[in-house]
Amino acid sequence: MMTFIENYWDALVEMFAEMAPYLVLGFFFAGLLKAFVPQSVYSQHLAPRTMGSVIKAAALGVPLPLCSCGVIPTAVGLRKSGASHGACASFLIATPQTGVDSIAATYSLMGLPFAIIRPIVALFTAIFGGWLVNRHGAQEAEHGEEHHHEHHEHHEHEHHHHDDDDDDDCCCDDDGCGCHHEKIDESSLWTKFVGSMRYAFVEMLQDVGKWLVVGLLIAALITVAVPAEWLAALHDYKLLNMLIVLMIAIPMYTCATGSIPIAVSLMAKGLTPGAALVLLMAGPAVNSASMLVIGKVFGKRTLWLYLLSIVIGAVGFGLAIDYLMPQEWFAVTGSMATCGHCHDLSVMDWIWMGLLTCLLINAFASQIINSYKHKKNHKMEVSKKNQVVYKVSGMSCNHCKMSVEKAIADIEGVESVTVDLPGGMAYVDGSHDGQKLIDAVKALGFECEAA
Repeated sequence: MMTFIENYWDALVEMFAEMAPYLVLGFFFAGLLKAFVPQSVYSQHLAPRTMGSVIKAAALGVPLPLCSCGVIPTAVGLRKSGASHGACASFLIATPQTGVDSIAATYSLMGLPFAIIRPIVALFTAIFGGWLVNRHGAQEAEHGEEHHHEHHEHHEHEHHHHDDDDDDDCCCDDDGCGCHHEKIDESSLWTKFVGSMRYAFVEMLQDVGKWLVVGLLIAALITVAVPAEWLAALHDYKLLNMLIVLMIAIPMYTCATGSIPIAVSLMAKGLTPGAALVLLMAGPAVNSASMLVIGKVFGKRTLWLYLLSIVIGAVGFGLAIDYLMPQEWFAVTGSMATCGHCHDLSVMDWIWMGLLTCLLINAFASQIINSYKHKKNHKMEVSKKNQVVYKVSGMSCNHCKMSVEKAIADIEGVESVTVDLPGGMAYVDGSHDGQKLIDAVKALGFECEAA
């Protein structure tokens, strides 16, 4: 028993040490990307229903660090901003499969070939999916266009008074969303940089951190507990490997970064590199929750085309890796190859691990403290203000939270809104139409009702 625990700990520490510096750097660049690339860039280039907009959506989505749940409200926002149906589908496919953080982590554990191939596969799969939607989802896309124009005209009519008031400024922060008369200098490079670091090392870590930890724990367990013979016996049946992985990956949720140690540990036990690629691509892009929301928001035909393109892309490129590429490119090294027997770690290894551990603890603690503050403030303010509480189901990351806060803040009469992500509650101040608020939240793919 003690030997098992020691081997498990060695495998866990070794994987964490290999990933830590690349994760920190990946999150750093993801924060800069978020802060210094304006959101208008996305909607402005994705409107035409052409292959050009599909390709742009895929290219813009590949480096973004969004998970399969967080990408849905973002895609809905792009749709409302005028992006075409095919471009939205392309963005939905490309974005959760990769990200600058997961590409860096892929390099740390799986090597340069996998780190290069992974975003390429995401790009081409997304382009294929966007093309399918444009070609075979025409009726659904046209229906979406009519709905978009109706919504846009209604939105413009409802909020024209905001356009007339140049002094108003609406923004969202940890304490909620609201409109203020005081201008904030958001153009400052320092302000943007600080915001980018908060996004990278607090919000992103809150979203990705738990799945990263879960992925590492599972990967270490596979390394020391699963006999190598189990998967080695199936090594020659490459397509069967991929179909088994698909059956497991499609309903299960795993983020682009958290799936890496699991894929590597399975490869060390005999899983083919092509099947590992299927896990890396299908796992983050598809899960039962995201499928339900995509079907509801974008339509069932788009959902089936979305799934078809991911399966064809992942399996097709997986077979190409297994049959056409040198297998030595994808050889497992490091802790996975030595079955968890940890080598001596350097001082820098421990520094990187310590830094990432502190960042994870800070992110989780921040989320717990903010949730406690929201509940405490609600109890103190509920008797003083015209506050209405709504229960919002389906939020699972900070992108979901920010999308809901923004949608509610845009409702006429709303003075401020605070969303408690862990509790799934929205605290709204101001006289407003409750049904309009519920409809606005449901349009993002979430369930909403008065608490």
